[in-house]
Amino acid sequence: MSNPENKKPNRLVHEKSLYLLQHAYNPVNWYPWSEEAFEQARREAKPIFLSIGYSTCHWCHVMEKESFEDEEVAAALNRVFVCIKVDREERPDIDHLYMTVCQAMTGSGGWPLTILISPDKRPFFAGTYFPKTSLHGRVGVFELTERVEELWQTSQKELTEAADSVLKTLQSISRVSPGVLPGEEVLHKGFQQLATCFDPKHGGFGNAPKFPTPHNLLFLLRYWKRTKNIAALQMVEKSLLTMSNGGIYDHLGFGFHRYSTDSPWLLPHFEKMLYDQALLIIAYLETFQATGKTVYANIAKEVIDYVLRDMTSPEGGFYSAEDADSEGEEGKFYLWSHTELSQILGEIDMTLFVAAYNIRKDGNFNHEATRIPSGLNIPHRTKTSIELAQELNISSDSLEEKLATLRQKLFDIREKRVHPAKDDKILTDWNGLMIAALALAGRLLGDLHYTESAKKSADFVLSHLRRNGRLLKRYRQGDTSLPAHLDDYTFFVWGLLELYESTFDPAYLREALRLNQLTIDLFWDNEGGGFYFTATDAEDLRVRHRELYDGALPSGNSVATINNLRLERLTGNSRLVEIAQKIARSFSRNIQEEPHAYTHMLCSIDFMLGPTTEVVIAGELRNSDTQLLLNNLNAVFLPNKVVLLHPSGEAGKDIEELAPFIREQQPVEGKATAYICRNFSCLTPVTDGTALLKLLK
Repeated sequence: MSNPENKKPNRLVHEKSLYLLQHAYNPVNWYPWSEEAFEQARREAKPIFLSIGYSTCHWCHVMEKESFEDEEVAAALNRVFVCIKVDREERPDIDHLYMTVCQAMTGSGGWPLTILISPDKRPFFAGTYFPKTSLHGRVGVFELTERVEELWQTSQKELTEAADSVLKTLQSISRVSPGVLPGEEVLHKGFQQLATCFDPKHGGFGNAPKFPTPHNLLFLLRYWKRTKNIAALQMVEKSLLTMSNGGIYDHLGFGFHRYSTDSPWLLPHFEKMLYDQALLIIAYLETFQATGKTVYANIAKEVIDYVLRDMTSPEGGFYSAEDADSEGEEGKFYLWSHTELSQILGEIDMTLFVAAYNIRKDGNFNHEATRIPSGLNIPHRTKTSIELAQELNISSDSLEEKLATLRQKLFDIREKRVHPAKDDKILTDWNGLMIAALALAGRLLGDLHYTESAKKSADFVLSHLRRNGRLLKRYRQGDTSLPAHLDDYTFFVWGLLELYESTFDPAYLREALRLNQLTIDLFWDNEGGGFYFTATDAEDLRVRHRELYDGALPSGNSVATINNLRLERLTGNSRLVEIAQKIARSFSRNIQEEPHAYTHMLCSIDFMLGPTTEVVIAGELRNSDTQLLLNNLNAVFLPNKVVLLHPSGEAGKDIEELAPFIREQQPVEGKATAYICRNFSCLTPVTDGTALLKLLK
């Protein structure tokens, strides 16, 4: 990172994290999270000012500009504290623990996350964003620092006692009391809770701010499949369509912003996260498969176009995020004035673009509650192609073709603007999600380029992000480091499972099995069941945290549950079902109280309850008769199915080693043959695609 105005760097200048490097020339004497920092705090008998954020966090930038770049604030912080900066995306173990602290102490959380801790890592104060000085009832950094300096000198015993109380609370939160295995009633309750908080006008759940939360939609698709309750599917379609029409979607360059600040999905927080793209691709693809409506496939393709164009490294890994800000202003890259659009498009085309994307001379969003200047526009759609085409008296195909041309013209102009910063670190867990999304896309859309992109990323992770057989967390600029956590293992195994079913390369299934077993060895709780977030030999953070809640991302425990269920169906190893059931039992009380907060786990329970479908295709992958069976298989929405390919020769022997039960399943009369089993009962094998569809439906 370049030296701004010849300022003196702090210790963060030697880090690889883009977020830490953004603070490398602050006058705050930042340390990275390290034993050196805690030793310094012990030596000087100082508390620690722990600041946690990430590179694309808007309010992290604001707090840096207001406080951490300010010489007076920095002098106060340096006098009173030892200051530590943490990138939450590199160290989610630290972030999860102290976010739980913040939520327990204040009732809310967010980033930047500000925690005050003792030199032995005991937290005694928590908050999020603090202004430089107290403002609108929010305490300022100056006042906070002065107050803590006084208390640390006069009431340190009381502070440490409060910290001990917080730790006891955290330890109690982390304990589990295994209960009964959740049954179908929890699926019904989860649906009812989601229906209660569903926004029927705009889609999505709850009020502003609104997050996409794709696993809610994945659960609703499965609930619709199980119960035939059309309301579940309608909630999915309403949400996906309104999101893709809203300002949360980048209509020129594609991809979804992180969340909407309002209910209609108009005004987003403009950062783009890799995990959102991956999970939303999966949601749109599954909805395409469930409904047959190409609109969902088209949106998935657009999001993939964005990821492959802007978020893919030359080595094949996927970058983490793009910032909300450019040139110091949030959303500047994405916003347009009416005048600028008119000058670019001309009168006739401008009339069409205004009608389609709701452009106004005075701007098309309420700017009063934002930091964004007025008079600007966020392109978004409120009318369908058919409605708009009827108004303009043209065909919807002609309309969309013309709009695509105009969007491309504006995209080319926008590319010349100063781009938001890109966080180019490659994370194992988020790459696992994108591998799963691309592998699924390759399979459902018949596009080998998507599958090859998934393979390239998986091979990159396997060759660059593991050491001595174990996964590592982060790769950036040739440097691989940091211990992997539960999500890295489970999300990557998910990606490998999808990749196997798209390529039928046994190497990916073998690696999924190996890493799944390593997950059990490193993270399993032998007493209460379920998985810890950190490995057995990880750094001691005083509380060994575990995660089940499905928030912006599914939890590692939820994904591990369905991974083990799929692997059991693929290999016949019944011990893996026991692991999955123990996870569900260990968190049973939480799930049954608020199932809508655990929707990815509800997907796992749906799989566990069955019926499940196991398919073995005996045939050669490249042969047309095999491809016909696979195409028919992929045309049917069967979320609770697994597929094995049993070819002849050495490839067949490889898969037989992993799934011995398929040895006798051979082609019938020399034709590719589908063997279907459902809930431990096998049906008559078929060689005809139409017969296969009939059995599946």
